[in-house]
Amino acid sequence: MARILIVDDHDSARSLLCEMLRAEGYEVDQASNGEKACTMVADDGYDLVITDLRMGDIGGLEVLRHTRDTSPQTEVIVMTAFGTIEDAVEAMRFGAHDFVQKPFVEEELLVKVARASRRPSHDGGPHAIASDFREKYNFGNIIGQSPEIRDILGRIVRIAPTDATVLITGESGTGKELVARAIHANSLRAERPFVSINCAALTETLLESELFGHVRGAFTGAVQTRKGLFEEANGGTFFFDEIAETPPSLQAKLLRAIQEGEIRRLGDNKPINVDARIIAATNQNLRRLIEEKRFREDLYYRLNVARFELPPLRERKADIPPIVDSFLEKYGRKMARKAKLGPGVMEHLMAYDFPGNIRELENLIEQGVALAQDGQIHLSDIMPNSNGNGGPRLESQSLADVVREVERNAIIRALRQVDGNKERAAELLGLSPTTLWRKMKRLQLEWP
Repeated sequence: MARILIVDDHDSARSLLCEMLRAEGYEVDQASNGEKACTMVADDGYDLVITDLRMGDIGGLEVLRHTRDTSPQTEVIVMTAFGTIEDAVEAMRFGAHDFVQKPFVEEELLVKVARASRRPSHDGGPHAIASDFREKYNFGNIIGQSPEIRDILGRIVRIAPTDATVLITGESGTGKELVARAIHANSLRAERPFVSINCAALTETLLESELFGHVRGAFTGAVQTRKGLFEEANGGTFFFDEIAETPPSLQAKLLRAIQEGEIRRLGDNKPINVDARIIAATNQNLRRLIEEKRFREDLYYRLNVARFELPPLRERKADIPPIVDSFLEKYGRKMARKAKLGPGVMEHLMAYDFPGNIRELENLIEQGVALAQDGQIHLSDIMPNSNGNGGPRLESQSLADVVREVERNAIIRALRQVDGNKERAAELLGLSPTTLWRKMKRLQLEWP
């Protein structure tokens, strides 16, 4: 069984927890303060540390950081008193595996301990996959310190361990799928599949077949029986993106699948039981669609159990700087080049309304990193213009179009500098003459 270290400065609480875990067969040590815990983690190594957050001079966050630094393979569960959910959120952002509120329910705690104390398998098995998934979609990817984001993080922490159906609303580009993935990655289903479908991307017939599967001969072209995505998600989480785009005729079948946990493949009368947590997202007003008879009211109430409404970026502008820093790091690493914002760029971004929200900001930073010269992103790199009212406006083009335009202008400037001498122009641009010729041909650039 796993080796566990209990850290709590309350003797009775620590002893009770030790007895409970030893009765389950775990090997348990204990520390009465954070300083002693840090020493024990460094000296002995543990599979799991369970630490109280509020303790003396060295609290649970310090124990968490020290464990992360000295024993990265050790998981950490933090304990916090009822009503201090923000502390738990902060701990999750620093890499805690899970949290439990005091007074805890014994069965819930034992489930979390069992899940956290299992080491990832080294053969790339399901535990390793779950660990990678959790690392990629943990709370560190939901950037921001605004009250709105802290509230969302707190609600994720509370909702994730349950099986409650979740409805996520908000404008396009606000991060609805990211929240859905964070809920799954921190749920009891994290080691099972996360399956998603964009309901707006498929026709009604294709959507039904993708969801429920079909048997051979169900329709023209159905040459073999095929399992649907609902079955693929069995035991895990199913994410319906753009749920409002499902046709009304399909919504009744969808309601039955969610309500009864039962589906039927196209062309088959045999029911199949499916256990999948449902998370749905939309950028539309479902209430209005219900009034227009375009969305079933009973399906809406079945989905609207736990509701997350994501604010647009213009309503949480304090989060823009940390989000920008995150994208600079991401694309700097991806493109193997460092870049930072030049003078006035952040002010420009803070003044902009971002109708495309975080997705638009990400595209602009990616574009800026690609075009940055001397390690700086200038206003011209993200193409600012006036909107006619004295306010800033950012026009977004595809990255390929921007690069094409920059290449064309750079070649023209070089040719002008050397009076049209292509060999010298190629030298100025750091290209071979052959490469310059190919670029000019691709850009349809003729020069006398």
